[in-house]
Amino acid sequence: MSDERFFVTGALGCLGAWVVRNLIDEGVGVTVFDLGSSLHRLELLMEPEEIAQIQFIKEDITDTEAVARAVEESGANRIVHLAALQVPFCKANPPLGAAVNVVGTVNVFEAAKRAGIAPVVYASSMAVYGGADLYGTEVRDDDPLHPLNLYGVYKSANEGTARIYWQDDGIASLALRPYTVYGPARDQGMTSTPTQAMLAAAKGEPYHISFGGTCGYQYADDVARTFIALARQPFEGAAVFNIRGSVAHMSQVVDAIVAAEPGAAGRITYEETSLPFAEAQDERPLRRLLRDVPYTPLTDGVARTVSHFRQALATGKIE
Repeated sequence: MSDERFFVTGALGCLGAWVVRNLIDEGVGVTVFDLGSSLHRLELLMEPEEIAQIQFIKEDITDTEAVARAVEESGANRIVHLAALQVPFCKANPPLGAAVNVVGTVNVFEAAKRAGIAPVVYASSMAVYGGADLYGTEVRDDDPLHPLNLYGVYKSANEGTARIYWQDDGIASLALRPYTVYGPARDQGMTSTPTQAMLAAAKGEPYHISFGGTCGYQYADDVARTFIALARQPFEGAAVFNIRGSVAHMSQVVDAIVAAEPGAAGRITYEETSLPFAEAQDERPLRRLLRDVPYTPLTDGVARTVSHFRQALATGKIE
């Protein structure tokens, strides 16, 4: 894989940081494109000498020419596009959310077209679906999209963008629709509070999780490794895949936290209100493509997360 070079947008976010960590572990060259300046998520997952191996480009994903120029100058032959504003930020500033999430994705496809890179791998979301009453307990890849918020609207627009770039320009693409991603570096967004509870447990503090019910949980490292596998997959077309992970009730998440940190017993609570989506996703099409989809059972993922936080607290990576 010495001839590989990845171009990763949004790599200062949770999933991006995990993608970069895995690539650096493999010895693969990485160019990071991100407007942010805080390296705290990378620093939580990596050592300084590892971060030093990354090429950073601080530019705006909404700038068409900047994205195209960065892709060309990076010498990349693989693209993982993760730059996006999450649900609360899209709600607070819809024009900016559309610019980053929708125009930014168009810019990545334009850059890939100019550079001749395919497939483009990008993040969609479970938020493209509507309420659970439309689908039952499990959604399939080809179920109709009825997003309930602007973030979901923008993500569904990106899926349409990908389809048209394949139709008109032959630019192949592969995408994932994560649900509740958890693990170290997941510190913002609507579904980040289970991870915040794991951090609170490691600190010996109480925490109230903002939702309950049953839903799909994906360990961040698993999702990152799946994105990398997709980027290496020869493919023609524009496909979007659900990713299942562990389907669990919030009480099981709390039980896993307490198993990892017994002192948290009785200190981690949650709202009874469920997320407004189906409980689970059918990932059989993804398994047919990759055959081996990375998967960490919930209890193991929670234990690893709490342990990582405990060590980060001890070494000063988290205050």
